[in-house]
Amino acid sequence: MDKSKDLHEALYYQTENNIYHARYEDEVNFYAAVKSGDLERVKKLYTPLNTKEGLGHLSNNPISNLRYHLIVAVGLITRYCAEAGLPFETAYTLSDLYIQNADKCSSEEGIIQLQRDMIFDFTKRMKNIRIAETNPQIKLAKKYIHENIYNQFHEEEVADFAGLTPSYLSTLFKKETGETIKNYILKEKIEESKNLLRFSDKSYIDISISLNFSSHSHFIATFKKYVNMTPKEYRNKFYGKQWDMDSEEGSE
Repeated sequence: MDKSKDLHEALYYQTENNIYHARYEDEVNFYAAVKSGDLERVKKLYTPLNTKEGLGHLSNNPISNLRYHLIVAVGLITRYCAEAGLPFETAYTLSDLYIQNADKCSSEEGIIQLQRDMIFDFTKRMKNIRIAETNPQIKLAKKYIHENIYNQFHEEEVADFAGLTPSYLSTLFKKETGETIKNYILKEKIEESKNLLRFSDKSYIDISISLNFSSHSHFIATFKKYVNMTPKEYRNKFYGKQWDMDSEEGSE
């Protein structure tokens, strides 16, 4: 279908009313800040969806318009971060979860806050990756853990993937990161469970099983150890509600 006439009319209308999209350079700088994990720069460059300047018109329905912009942003950020080192499955599953929640949002305020949550969530993850970029063998070990977070595996398999003996990897991991592999794996499982509690309807038992905790009680005890609240308390506080990344970090 030829859209030349529609394009001409749209461009004429935008020119007459001084309506322009955000500059390409500004968008590139913003996404570069996200993928580099530069929280301070992201905060400076971040433009909320309720800022009309530079925002394209995607729908006559105000809520749908914001929702479409959020989905576009999620798609771009997901690809930028995946290319920069965020594990593929983590990046795309996170993308799916944010889009599913955007679909549930029935208010402009909810979508605006969800966009902010998404941006700082991805940025924080990229910041953690940048901090962890030290020894290449440790990076390989973390890559294996991230990509197999829903699988049952042993430390020997992590060591084999990193090309090291289990004992040497254990010593090196502790030296480079300040924590044991076992502790790191548990922390990553808890981070994943937080996303499931916040963005899915999975039961507590299903979450503990999918992340291969030895028992439901072990999941609850481990979660409380790292988050200072039970899975139920966490879901009651954050599920279906808009939250601020800084306030959540302060509660842990």
